[in-house]
Amino acid sequence: MKQYKADLIVLMVTVFWGTSYLFMKIGLDTLQPFNLIALRFGVAFVAAGSLFYKRLLHMNRKTIQYAFILGSLLFGLYICMSMGLKSTSTSNAGFLMSMTVIFVPVLTALFLKSKPEKRLMVGIAVAVVGIGMLTLKPHTTLQPGDAWCILAALLFAIHIIITGRAAKKTDSLSSGILQLGFTAFFGLIFSLFFEKPELPGTPSGWLSVIALGVLCSAVGFVLQAIAQKYTTPTHTGLIFALEPVVAAICGICFMKETITLQGYIGAGLVLLGVALSELNVRKLLPGRKLTRKSSYS
Repeated sequence: MKQYKADLIVLMVTVFWGTSYLFMKIGLDTLQPFNLIALRFGVAFVAAGSLFYKRLLHMNRKTIQYAFILGSLLFGLYICMSMGLKSTSTSNAGFLMSMTVIFVPVLTALFLKSKPEKRLMVGIAVAVVGIGMLTLKPHTTLQPGDAWCILAALLFAIHIIITGRAAKKTDSLSSGILQLGFTAFFGLIFSLFFEKPELPGTPSGWLSVIALGVLCSAVGFVLQAIAQKYTTPTHTGLIFALEPVVAAICGICFMKETITLQGYIGAGLVLLGVALSELNVRKLLPGRKLTRKSSYS
């Protein structure tokens, strides 16, 4: 596969994941959080598992262990995201989740004893200012929904780090599919205990579950695993940075959300902070090669 084709696939995945905030917002109008997670990831596991069932038949114990851990993290982060979307906008959620690409190198530095670069610290500072402008209004504090989304971004960062370790020790495709099954299982158990499980009762509810399950989860995770074999971490990370932009566009176009001038500036600073943390600006000068340390590798 040519690199430009792989990049187009990554862009497609980015669009799917960017729209997931919209579909989750729609789904939460008719379904409770645990119920929505169980349905979404149940559909995803069945769809992906039916395509790659032969790979799943050859799983070993370590693959199952890593899939269990990854599924637990996915369950936690989507619960946080569901709670966040109840009290914050789709666009806010998307931009706050972009903090993942900053949390990854910070956690790597803390737990793997890797000294952070100066550009990373600058990127974090810029992004924190952006988050403040995006989420804080005059005479108010950080809203609960915003805090939930930041926690979801932190959990996603941990998920990315552990996924990197799992890829070196297990069949990444099998663990990726199996984690969807574990996430659905946790959602079902919690829904049985704390909610009343039910199927969607409206066309919009079914649209949300199918779109989240098939496009955003099953297709998204599988295409990501395939495409990253044929493109560079630099291209992948930069394309994924467009996810919050897609989320904001969806919120404005379909949920009639609005963003103030302060919000636009804050969102721009978040993206600038992400870019500064991901790119070595000095290498962008004429005659120099672009290098990057990726959090998705």
